[in-house]
Amino acid sequence: MNIKIREYRKTDADAVMKIWNQVVEGGVAFPQEDPLTEYNADAFFRQQTYTGVAEDTVSGDIVGMYILHPNNVGRCGHICNASYAVRKDVRGEHIGERLVNDCLFMAREKGFRILQFNAVVASNIHAVHLYERLGFTRIGTVPGGFHMPDGTYEDIILFYHAV
Repeated sequence: MNIKIREYRKTDADAVMKIWNQVVEGGVAFPQEDPLTEYNADAFFRQQTYTGVAEDTVSGDIVGMYILHPNNVGRCGHICNASYAVRKDVRGEHIGERLVNDCLFMAREKGFRILQFNAVVASNIHAVHLYERLGFTRIGTVPGGFHMPDGTYEDIILFYHAV
């Protein structure tokens, strides 16, 4: 697969929505409980500071995506937050790593100084290992901070990285 990370376009809405919804419906990574629809997906992706997509330049398929947006306002407005999703059938091919690296670059381009993750689910070991490998600093753990689909609560880990 030959992957290029590029800016989201309106024509990407359906493919990007499906990838996003795979994670939402899985219920073990994103805090959202309701999937996006064809009526609100494009507006959601366009309202972000930046939405990036991973495109296979050979097939033209969208295989991953990320959103980048402020984590807070005012005196903390220099801190951003992001979410990443890779299509289920191509996970494990380092697309997530490409998305995170592009996001760090875009965060700097957009004037942010810090990328902070507020809620990395502790059992999401692939994400935890990726962020640690890329030099993110573990800030701490919130015990029971994530409500799992089975009704249990799992710890979340906070990370940051200077951009």
